[in-house]
Amino acid sequence: MPRSLAGDLTDPEMAQPYMKKDDDDSEIEYSPFFGIEKGAVLQEARVFNDPQLDARKCSQVITKLLYLLNQGETFTKAEATGVFFAVTKLFQSNDAGLRRLVYLMIKELSPSSDEVFIVTSSLMKDMNSKTDMYRANAIRVLCRIIDGNLLTQIERYLKQAIVDRNPVVASAALVSGIHLFQANPEIVKRWSNEVQEAVQSRAALVQFHGLALLHQTRQNDRLAVSKLVSSLTRGSVRSPLAQCLLIRYTSQVIRESMNTQNGDRPFFDYLESCLRHKSEMVILEAARKITEMDVTSRELAPAITVLQLFLSSSKPVLRFAAVRTLNKVAITRPLAVTNCNVDLESLMSDQNRSIATLAITTLLKTGNESSVDRLMKQITSFMSDIADEFKIVVVEAIRSLCLKFPLKYRSMMIFLSNSLREEGGFEYKKAIVDSIVALISAIPDAKEIGLLHLCEFIEDCEFTYLSTQILHFLGNEGPRTSDPSRYIRYIYNRVILENSTVRASAVSTLAKFGALVDELKPRIFVLLRRCLFDTDDEVRDRATLYLETLNGEVAVGNSEKDVKEFLFGSFDVPLANLEASLRTYEPSEEPFDISLVSREAKSRPLQDKKVPGKKPSAGAPAHAPVSAVDAYQKVLSSIAEFSGFGRLFKSSEPVELTEAETEYAVNVVKHIYERHVVLQYNCTNTIPEQLLEDVTVYIDATDAEEFSEVCSKPLKSLPYDSPGQIFVAFEKPEHVPATGKFSNVLRFTVKEVDTSSGEVDEDGVEDEYQIEDLEIVPADYMLRVAVSNFRNAWENMDPESERVDEYGLGTRESLAEAVSAVTGILGMQPCEGTEVVPSNARSHVCLLSGVFSGDVKVLVRLSFGLSGPKEVAMKLAVRSDDPEVSDKIHEIVASG
Repeated sequence: MPRSLAGDLTDPEMAQPYMKKDDDDSEIEYSPFFGIEKGAVLQEARVFNDPQLDARKCSQVITKLLYLLNQGETFTKAEATGVFFAVTKLFQSNDAGLRRLVYLMIKELSPSSDEVFIVTSSLMKDMNSKTDMYRANAIRVLCRIIDGNLLTQIERYLKQAIVDRNPVVASAALVSGIHLFQANPEIVKRWSNEVQEAVQSRAALVQFHGLALLHQTRQNDRLAVSKLVSSLTRGSVRSPLAQCLLIRYTSQVIRESMNTQNGDRPFFDYLESCLRHKSEMVILEAARKITEMDVTSRELAPAITVLQLFLSSSKPVLRFAAVRTLNKVAITRPLAVTNCNVDLESLMSDQNRSIATLAITTLLKTGNESSVDRLMKQITSFMSDIADEFKIVVVEAIRSLCLKFPLKYRSMMIFLSNSLREEGGFEYKKAIVDSIVALISAIPDAKEIGLLHLCEFIEDCEFTYLSTQILHFLGNEGPRTSDPSRYIRYIYNRVILENSTVRASAVSTLAKFGALVDELKPRIFVLLRRCLFDTDDEVRDRATLYLETLNGEVAVGNSEKDVKEFLFGSFDVPLANLEASLRTYEPSEEPFDISLVSREAKSRPLQDKKVPGKKPSAGAPAHAPVSAVDAYQKVLSSIAEFSGFGRLFKSSEPVELTEAETEYAVNVVKHIYERHVVLQYNCTNTIPEQLLEDVTVYIDATDAEEFSEVCSKPLKSLPYDSPGQIFVAFEKPEHVPATGKFSNVLRFTVKEVDTSSGEVDEDGVEDEYQIEDLEIVPADYMLRVAVSNFRNAWENMDPESERVDEYGLGTRESLAEAVSAVTGILGMQPCEGTEVVPSNARSHVCLLSGVFSGDVKVLVRLSFGLSGPKEVAMKLAVRSDDPEVSDKIHEIVASG
């Protein structure tokens, strides 16, 4: 609720936001707004129509209306209009408090353009009133509800208000200008002289708002912003608030102009001078901006020093601001914050839990290996006093520290396991489980102790999601430990004691142990047979499936490896594609073939060039619930010339070959087969006065030597705004990722069309239209197929197929750019979020998966590192079902 309301309420009960009353020696808190209803308040609003206005009662009713509006209560059009007209009658009252509430009510109601005129004259009268409070509020309200036409009429008054001697009026006009700039920038830009005068004002708020508006009018002109900052950094800004704004604008100019790389750095010198300002907020803002910039350790040191001084301040807000800034610095430059460790340790016992949490997480980022045990002891006593949200921050910081110092995993594992036993919500427990899983994956020595901690946790876990997550992880990692049998008891307990979801997950985990550990198989079969009598059908079905397949009673593949792959291998078919294929499957004598389902991770329906009034492409319904490859397969298999090409491996996204606003819109889709490539040109005629006939695409394949054209299917007629397709097929060597560049020319016969009658001239003129060249690249032969568990998939792939080599990628703006470039060249699917590179990272590992032409599964592990200022080096490791494909991946990267 707006702050001004509190001073306008005269009823002693209404004036208190909360009151306490004793009832049988117990204190009960209640709100003065408790139980109010919109209908009752609207009835009370009739008091606005009384001949003799009661200012106190009107104030109470408006307060209730404002409360309802701010609580999200919606008023119908009729209700809002009725309240608005009733409120306008309150202008006849001279009560100052009531007038301020009237202003607020009009702003909240935001009357429509046909209602604004009712209050415009009253507001303009108040805008020229001798009472400054009326003038300031009237300006704010008027600028909130008027449109551009009325703004020009009151522009003169607003200019005068900007340079008014009363700072409240001037500030109101400037703030209104900031809001008006969004819809009427040209009008506000005309106030430049008055705004510049406001920037020189002695009033702090006027200077602050004036600078904000002046920068807003120039924000799209980099040179103008630079000149503005240059002129103001010479000392004309006295307001601390305005100084903070100027510091932000200065840092923006430095980032854009890279002045930190030059010898003469007036802007950076200004930021450093602000570290010695008398105002604490200016010092903090300057220090924060310096720490966010790419500066040397010497340039960073003064900012760290002033932040360190604030750590011992008596004001909690300063301590919090300083420790939060240092926490962010510690993420990328922990050594710079090391000198503050003593002060940070003293904050671990701070009464403000937010400050203490930030101090601990900062210490965890900056601490060395010798201080880990001492920190863990201090944190243990601290954790019981903070909320879950702070505990999660501490847990994530401990995980990062453990990955930094892997030899200290024991003490951190013990801390995490003790935290699991404490009270806490789902998010907190999930953060701990995720941390233990991450440590097990990264530190091999931590596997067995970590798995035991997780087993103990699921004995009393109340969260189904976490139980199933841990059981799945146990199934993947448990069989590879030195003594897998120790985990069986914990897993089978879940079958006996848990709900059906967890029981089904436990059955799958038991089956993994039976499949991967031969010594345990007989005992596992006994436990699985007991599950056949479970009350839940999912549990029974899983147990039956595992028993039949692992016993060999149901033939799956040619070997035991095929059985394990069938049961526990990664499911490389996206569920959305599988669902779409099942929906379109028509029951017949031929069973459903899952191998025909597209493996493309992100498949979309056919997309033609967007043209006004465009109809869906022929052959592929725009809204059909099928994947792109399924839709294209139907279209291509219906064409006799292409029916013998076999199964379609991949269809690319449409590649635009014309500009957005041209006479003819053309894009092309590349269809990849084992020995053929079919180019589908989607064409649209955007000229109503023309009909195109005998439309073909002439392709010059001089720069694509491995391709030879075998057939084409031209378009007989292309009327206005009716999409059509032209197909051209090429033969290529089998299983070879042939590449090349194709030049394209659209050839056709043009016939004039009478748009009024629709008649077409018999005589036509042959013409041609040059369109963009097309390239077939190696990424066209790779499907983006994700794997659910990259590590398992990597370990299950034949190590003999692995090929490793190192490459220099040259100068790059960042590691993120290098990751994006290599991923784009290979056309593979990033796994486990590894395509995201942390800011300021010096090294990064990216995991990719895909299926190469010929249905060959491929996994790639890319390790990037900065070998110079911006020189990027890369280590490429490839595993695949075919060693020759691994070699081809290296050839693609080397040539890319």
